[in-house]
Formats: sequence, C-alpha cells, structure tokens
Amino acid sequence: MADSQRVQEVNISEEMKTSFLDYAMSVIVSRALPDVRDGLKPVHRRILYTMHELGMTPDKPYKKSSRVAGNVTAQYHPHGDVGVYDAMVRMAQDFSYRYMLVDGHGNFGSIDGDAPAAMRYTEARMAPITLEMMRDIQKDTIDFGPNYDGQQLEPLVMPSRFPNLLVNGAAGIAVGMATNIPPHNLREIIDGILMMIDNPDVTVEDLMKVVKGPDFPTGGIILGHEGIRKAFRTGRGSIRIRAKTNIEEAANGKMRIIVEELPYQVNKAKLVEKIADLVRDKRIEGITDLRDESDRTGMRVVIELRRDVNPQIVLNNLYKHTTLQTSFGVNMLALVHGEPHVLNLQQALYHYLEHQIEVIRRRTQFDLNKAEERAHILEGYRIALDHIDEVIQLIRSSQTTAEARKGLMERFGLTEKQTNAILDMRLQRLTGLEREKIESEYQDLLKTIAELRSILADEAKIRGVVRDELVEIRDRFKDERRTMIMRDVGEIVEEDLIPEDEVAIMLTHRGYIKRMSLSNYRTQKRGGKGVTGMGTRDDDFVQTLFVTHSHNHLLFFSNKGRVYRMKAYELPELSRTAKGTPIINLIQIDQDEYIHAVIPVKEFVPAEYLFFVTKYGVVKKSALSDFENIRRNGLFAINLRDGDELVGVRLTDGNQEMILGTNAGLAIRFHEQDVREMGRAATGVKGITLGEDDFVIDMDIITPGKDVLVVTQNGFGKRTPEKEYRVQARGGKGIITCRVTAKNGPVIGHKVVSDEEELMIVTQSGMVIRIPVAGISTIGRPSQGVKLIKVEGDEQVSTVARVPSSEDEEETLKEKEDNK
Repeated sequence: MADSQRVQEVNISEEMKTSFLDYAMSVIVSRALPDVRDGLKPVHRRILYTMHELGMTPDKPYKKSSRVAGNVTAQYHPHGDVGVYDAMVRMAQDFSYRYMLVDGHGNFGSIDGDAPAAMRYTEARMAPITLEMMRDIQKDTIDFGPNYDGQQLEPLVMPSRFPNLLVNGAAGIAVGMATNIPPHNLREIIDGILMMIDNPDVTVEDLMKVVKGPDFPTGGIILGHEGIRKAFRTGRGSIRIRAKTNIEEAANGKMRIIVEELPYQVNKAKLVEKIADLVRDKRIEGITDLRDESDRTGMRVVIELRRDVNPQIVLNNLYKHTTLQTSFGVNMLALVHGEPHVLNLQQALYHYLEHQIEVIRRRTQFDLNKAEERAHILEGYRIALDHIDEVIQLIRSSQTTAEARKGLMERFGLTEKQTNAILDMRLQRLTGLEREKIESEYQDLLKTIAELRSILADEAKIRGVVRDELVEIRDRFKDERRTMIMRDVGEIVEEDLIPEDEVAIMLTHRGYIKRMSLSNYRTQKRGGKGVTGMGTRDDDFVQTLFVTHSHNHLLFFSNKGRVYRMKAYELPELSRTAKGTPIINLIQIDQDEYIHAVIPVKEFVPAEYLFFVTKYGVVKKSALSDFENIRRNGLFAINLRDGDELVGVRLTDGNQEMILGTNAGLAIRFHEQDVREMGRAATGVKGITLGEDDFVIDMDIITPGKDVLVVTQNGFGKRTPEKEYRVQARGGKGIITCRVTAKNGPVIGHKVVSDEEELMIVTQSGMVIRIPVAGISTIGRPSQGVKLIKVEGDEQVSTVARVPSSEDEEETLKEKEDNK
C-alpha cells in the first residue's frame, strides 16, 4: 500500500511535451545561439575564459590545445573535448573568422577541407584582439554564474569591447530555429556605433551609409545591394556571393580564367573536383586544363581554355553550375536578455551599445570604490603622521594590539580599517619623502574620485568614454574591406530611374538653387545684360553656376564649417525663368547659416583635396575621400575656434598655389604643399599672421596669366597681374595688395579673375551693379584703385561675386549641350 502511494500517474503526452520544451530551450539558450552583447556561444566564451585563466596572452608562449580543451571540459563545458576543440579550431582559421580570436600554431585545417591535427599536436594562445574581448573583466563589469557542478564561477557574458556578433558573425542550429549572421568589417561596424552615439535616433538607412554590407574573410564579390538592404532592415535576407576571377592571356595565346578569391565557406578542393566532373561529363565545354596553383602567398586556381571559346560564356556556366557563385542566407537571430530575437542592423548595434554603456558604468563604479577605499586609508595615514609622536606613545603604552587599536580609534576618531593600516605601517613611511608621496597620492586620488563621480552622474560622459575607446580599438585593428559589392545585372535602384545627363546647377546670392537640363538652352536667345538663365529678384543674382553630371555628388560648405551632401538629381528641376528653391528647404542648415561654396564631385578619389580658409587665417587641407560618408544633417568639415567662421573652400589636386586676402589690404601667396594633409575633424594651421582687428575676407587659387582683383568697401577696385605677388612661406604677414585709406575703405573682395568674366557688386541697401572685368583698370599692388560704383552717405559695398558674362554663360551651356 505504501509503494502504491508513491507512484504518480502522468499523462505521457504532456510529459513528452514538457520535457522536449525544456530540452529545446536548453539548446537554444545554452548551446546554439550567440548572445547579442558579445556574439559568443557558451562554448566559445568558456574557451576564451579558460585561456584567460591560463594566462595564454599574445605575449606568452603557445600552450598545447589539449590543455585548453581539457580544462574547458573539466571546469565549464561537460560535453566532450572534441566539440570544444572543433570550436577552438574555427576561431583560429583565417578563412572562417574575419578577425581570429585564437592564434593557432600548427595544422588548424585549410580551405580545402583538410582536418586539423589532433589537439595533442597543435598549440594556441589568444589573438591580440581577444584581449579587447575580455578587457576589464576583473573590474566587476559583467555578471558571473556557477558552473555546471557549482564549484566555480564562469562569466555569463564577456565585456566585449568590440562588436563581435557582427564583426565575426555566427552560425548555429537550435531546436526549431537557426542563426546565420555574416561577418562584417570592424571599421564599418564601429563607425555605425559611433553614428548611433552621436544620433540615438539613427535609422537603418542612415547606418547603411557607413556599413556597406558583409565583409567575408575569404573576400569574394557580393552581387547587388537588395539582399543587403533586406537583411539589414528585417534581419533576414539572401546575399549572392561570387568568386573573384580574372581572365588573362597565356604565353601561348590561349585564354585562361584565374580564380583568386572564393565565396565564404566554399571548399576549394571540392570546387576543383566539381569543375573536373562537369568537364568530364561534357556539361561545360572549352576547358582544356585545370590546376590549383595556390600557395602561402594566396589563392590561384587556373582554368585553361580552348582558343575558340568565349571565356565569359565559360565563366557564366561555372557560376551557374558550381559554387563559384553561392547564396548566403542571413538570419540575424541572437539572444536578447536570454530570449531569441531576430534583429535588424539598428537593433543589433543598439543592444551592443547598451551593453558597453553598462560595462563602462560598472567599471567606473568599481574604480571609484577602489579609489575611495584607498583615499580612506590615506586619510588615516595623514592623521597618524600629523600626530606621529602621540601615536607612537599610545602604541608603546598598549599591552596588546586590540588595546592599541581601541586607543587609536577613540583618540583620533579613526575607523577600524584606518587603524589596522596604521598598525601595519612600516617605519620607512615616516621619512619626509614618504610623507610627501602619501600627500601627493591623496591629492591625485581626490581628483580621480571627482572625475569618476562626474562620469557616473552624466550619461553623455559615459557615452563619450564608450566612443573614445571604440575609436581607439577601431584605429588599432581596422583594415580594408575584403569583399567587393557590385551592382547585380538587372538590379534596379532609385538612382537607375534618374536619367544620366549633364545638368546646369545655379545658386543665387540669396540662397536660391535649381537644376536645369542643358536642353533648355537649345532654343534660347542670346541674353543682354542680366542672367537669362534664371529669374531673380532685383537685388539677387546668380553667384555660382556650373555644369555637372546628374548622378554626381554636390558638397555644400557653410560659414559654420559644416558640409552637406546631395546628389545633383535631388535638386528640383525647374524652368529657365524660375527663381529656384531656397536651399534651406533642401539641406538642414540653421537660419543664421549660409552656403559659402558648392563643389561637384564625381568620385571621392584620394588624389584630390579640399582646401579651407577661415576668417582668422587658419588653413587646412583634407583628402576629398574623407567626405565620402556624410549624414543628411551634415558633418563638421573643419573644427572652428570660438568666433571663427569658414571663408572659402576650393577643390585642388595638391599642387596649387593659394592666395589669401585680408580686410586691411594684405595678401599672402603660398604653395598648398606647405600645408600637410589633415583629417576632417582637425582645426588646421596658420595660413597668415593677422594684425590687430584684421581678418581674412577671401581665398582663391592662383592661375598663371590671370589677375588678382581687389574691391573695397567704398566702391573702389583694381586688377593687378598675379606675377606681382611673390610666393612666400605659409604663416607670414603677407604683402600689400591694396593701400587702404579713408577714401577707399577696407577690402571686402579679393579674387583671381580673367577678362572673360563679369563682376557683381552689391551694396548694403541691395543695389546691384554688374560690370565686365575687362573694364576694370590694371594697376600696381600699392595703389588704392579706381571708382567702380558710386556710393553715397553711409552706403557701403557688402558683397562682391565673380560670375560668367551673361552671353558667355549661355554660350557655355549651349555648347555643352551641342557637344554631348
């Protein structure tokens, strides 16, 4: 009867369902899926932590792989050392991991599918980047939990100071779900996180401007952008990858196909075998020889062809029938707070960033606690040293340590920790030098404590620390993208729907802009005075006019040192007589911000530069390629000092001579090679030494044979041949370009001009006069010029702009269209 009472009847169907669900969740959470924070599965995390415990850092000798696998199995992962070793091997393969976490020594397998040597033969240690995975792990930055037998603690997640989930990707099959995350370029992913730190509301579309797509360790070519877009937006998608190949002519005149890079996870030996089978079965014709010439310097599979075949047709057949072209099914499934979620690009970066903020917060709190504990001890030392004779007398008169401790605490109000530290203090601490060290350390600790408290009290400062450390990691480990992204044949993107044509871009003095097709000029009559290409207000005129390609980029530079970017076709196309659209409606500039320069760019090539000059005489030269990735709301193109503003920007080839003009009538001419290349966030260097109350008004590029035009505030002007301006060293005071007197007033315009151009002069009241440059007198530098425009009373000239002549403007545009 007693036995029957211990028997519990259970419905076998319900028991099976419950048990299987428990097993499934165990596989999902504890084995098959990576954590969104560190991108690691438990087995990988346990391998790296074991290597950390064994001291297998990059600067130490290699240790046997069997030792690592044995320790992992014995302490953390009781699932067999074979599975542990397989996971460790993969982290050491340069064709599996984009940034290897294990530095392997010995045979760790090959891209041909060769198995690694047994773990007793191979050796390993952590790769340099792995130290960043575990940086500050000892500072209470992450949570630990009991291992499988409850005897030890293991990390539940790594600090992961770089975004490993997206950088190295992950693959795993759980129960009822699977993950397949491709690897990406470290620099691009960190740039995406930096964008998110600057703008928490960043969208997937914004992130895709810097994160171009997956970047596989084996290189290859991604076909099309649509699969990348879908994967980044939804977390799921299919990306087609093609081998990188070249078609070259052999010495005997035959053509051959050279395979240099393979799609990710393609076995080279099986690929060669498959090609051989296709040739043997005559499913592909024209291949006469096939050999693998790969060595330690790189991959090289040679496919020899008959003389009478088209190499491209053979290659297309190989793409169709072999793994020279494959698909990678993206499924960005990861654990978020212990639950599986499919994540898009923005969500994956967001969860990683939140993890880093928590890591920095916990590390800062740990450092603060340590600093406060040490400061507490030092305060006790300081009290003891200030009353050293009394302290020594009290200790000597005490019969026991406990009595001395009690006496010190009562006499001086010390805590027990402080008292114990004083009793343990060595006699050498009583020297004058040691006392100074204690005081110096105490003062430094107070500053450290204040700084740490300020970080914890300000979320923006925590994000700033995260940003600085990510930039440091990016700069140390960044490399170039290996996988190319090419447009797929037949893929249609928005830009494809825009006709590829040459267009005229016009920007007026008052900030109105428009785009026109050059075909508008076919039937246009010759214009007289005024600009027939654009209808403007009486006090407005076309200040900038150029012809560019509809798909080219336009860089807009403002007086606040910011740069904005649009495609030419994004500007509204308007009629010949339309006034245009206010530029403030197209780009996100402030009300008190205005555009100083518009520069069309076809490609952001490193051989071209942007040259900047500011009101305070600072100049800077930056590579044009630094401005390839610009957000919709703009970026700072130059770091301006307080009160300074951007005066001019020019596109150069790095070998030009620049001339700067100042308000007080001075100018300096120097070679732009005197200015070293600087990054986008740099401030620049001194271009000219300015006198008191003087400032730079303009900058231009010297063209041999042209003239330097000067216009003053009271309407005077003149031209001087450029050869009268000698080349000087950057940073000097310059030479006189115009003698400034009460009669002519300060200089407000300084430009390099030719006879074919015209000059627009605008007064403060809005009166505009347009005069040909050829009609302005050519006289020497020290003169004060001749009268160009009559101003009366308090009226003054406010703006000078160089424009094409009205007839030349139409002629240039019409000739462009006729010559197309």
